[in-house]
Amino acid sequence: MLWVISGVTFSACVLILVALYYAFSPGETMVAERVARVLDSSIGVSERDEPIEKKPGWLREAIASMGKMLPAARGQAMSRWQLMAIRAGYRRPDSVLALRGMKVLTPVLLVAFVLLSGIYSFSPFIVLLLAAFLGYLIPEIWLNWRIKARQRRLRLALPDGLDLLVICVEVGLGLDQALMRVASELQIVHPELSEELQLVTAEMRVGKTRIEALRELGRRTGLDDIKSLVGMLIQTERFGTSIAQSLRIYSVDLRTKRRQRAEELSAKTSVKMVPALVLFIFPALLLVILGPAVIILVRTFAK
Repeated sequence: MLWVISGVTFSACVLILVALYYAFSPGETMVAERVARVLDSSIGVSERDEPIEKKPGWLREAIASMGKMLPAARGQAMSRWQLMAIRAGYRRPDSVLALRGMKVLTPVLLVAFVLLSGIYSFSPFIVLLLAAFLGYLIPEIWLNWRIKARQRRLRLALPDGLDLLVICVEVGLGLDQALMRVASELQIVHPELSEELQLVTAEMRVGKTRIEALRELGRRTGLDDIKSLVGMLIQTERFGTSIAQSLRIYSVDLRTKRRQRAEELSAKTSVKMVPALVLFIFPALLLVILGPAVIILVRTFAK
């Protein structure tokens, strides 16, 4: 009976975590929806140019109501949570409450699993405390993983967007019109970068200056490549130099950095293989090579 209860509890925890993942994951990146947007010719350009909004569900609203159980965060703590949620791609007002609600729900689920599975019998106080502590940290770890994944997608999309931006500027478009054009062209292939550029153009439409909108872009993404691009654009506008030439030089430098990152990762491969070789492959080789010799020596000296 105990194993049945443990299995049911584990299955419920897995289902809840999967539901949380799909509740917070942006549906716009699904392949089927991308193909549907390509084939749907009834969607106008003005609709495609709007920033992508994540639709709330009953699960997110329920978790957000749990987030109200925690003391309200103020000042730097609140701004930190908001910035992390924005960098992960969650811009709705209730996203911070939903993330805080996960900090309430996950420890309860882990503690319930430990109690029902009987794992706490080894050391009740330490195991329960560890389960509650891990449950409190898991949402933040998951959010940091989402931020890094989104930043990686933005980093991969930036060279393509920069090439399009160079082409748009060189054919005579202004920087504002070029950003709008690039955002509309990249919406299917790179939706994250398209969304960020759409937000930049939207902020400039409502009255922000170009410098403020670009600085906000670097702050929202937290990506060093975008921050350096923003700094280059700001310096270009202040000193009145050629935007097309500056963008082309930066594009070449960015692709050089991208190639250097790939070379760095390939150089680390041999070092990362050492633990696997030492722990798993070398013992098997030694057993196969030296095993027969050891058996022969034992039989020889045993006579």
